[in-house]
Amino acid sequence: MRRRAASLIITATLLAGCGSTADPGEPIAAATSSAPVEQAVEQAVDPGATAGVSGTAIPRPSAPATAACHGFPADNVWRADVSKLPVHRSSSTYVASIGASAAMHPDFGSGTWEGAPIGIPITQVKPGQAKVRVSFEYASESDRGPYPIPIDAKVEGGRSSTGDRHVILVDAPGCRVYELYAAYPSSDGTWRAGSGAVFDLRSNRLRPAGWTSADAAGLSVYAGLVRYDEVAAGRIDHAIRITVPRTRDAYVWPARHQASVRTDAALPPMGLRLRLKASVDISRLPAQARVVAAAMQRYGVIIADNGSSWYISGAPDDRWSNDALRALKGLHGSDFEAVDTSSLMVSKDSGAVKR
Repeated sequence: MRRRAASLIITATLLAGCGSTADPGEPIAAATSSAPVEQAVEQAVDPGATAGVSGTAIPRPSAPATAACHGFPADNVWRADVSKLPVHRSSSTYVASIGASAAMHPDFGSGTWEGAPIGIPITQVKPGQAKVRVSFEYASESDRGPYPIPIDAKVEGGRSSTGDRHVILVDAPGCRVYELYAAYPSSDGTWRAGSGAVFDLRSNRLRPAGWTSADAAGLSVYAGLVRYDEVAAGRIDHAIRITVPRTRDAYVWPARHQASVRTDAALPPMGLRLRLKASVDISRLPAQARVVAAAMQRYGVIIADNGSSWYISGAPDDRWSNDALRALKGLHGSDFEAVDTSSLMVSKDSGAVKR
């Protein structure tokens, strides 16, 4: 897939709009894919929000390196079940603005496209990894570091990419994730980046209000990535990161940042949560696609960046079946609905949810 930056022009006050996307007409993967066909396998609360699997089994892999600290706490908003929450009163308007007839697109897979793995790669940090200095374009809203960046750190799109160049570093023993946007290595061993954020996976603390992260919404990129190991285990227990073409100059909890100058109320705010409707039959989807679809019905998707319509993010892995993932393109915007998550919020500055 060709990667391109989001078309939105962001000024110094609208920091880090970072939408890595692929052209809607491109295939999920190039012919270099080595995967088998299918393994046997808005500020606080939006004022407009009102109340109002069977099939082939997926083999279980060995526990991933992040098994002990693989995501945020169980009471974190990313891991909240939203399947029973009320539909947002502006749901139909939001879906129409994103594209009711537009197909979903899994922006990850196996193999390569234009020489780089497909998706946002994750680098596992080894114990004792030396930390290096990172200089930031948006330093006032970035966590200063230093960051534990190994010499072989994976860069989204590859080392020569002109796209978003996310670098996601997982320190499993330390239960921390270090995330960079527009990251470039320097000859002296240091790095430079557009913005950066460090997340403690044991904490529900959100970034300061108005701060960006390595993502436009000020959220963790890692938290919303679809990863092969969780799909192979048969269950994704968190919401999924998604991009949309246009957002408005607003954000809703748990997002902390917006990346737009548009004020059209028909456009969704950053952080909006949508879910795949319960009425959508996912039972006939291939196993890998079915696990992803089930997560979208239970945990939903969170708008985290400007990009292409209905592009969900994941980490590349040669074990993905691109044919299976491609089945998700049978889902369309009209299969989704925005949900009112206001009842979940404990504090506007915390990602914890009411239990």
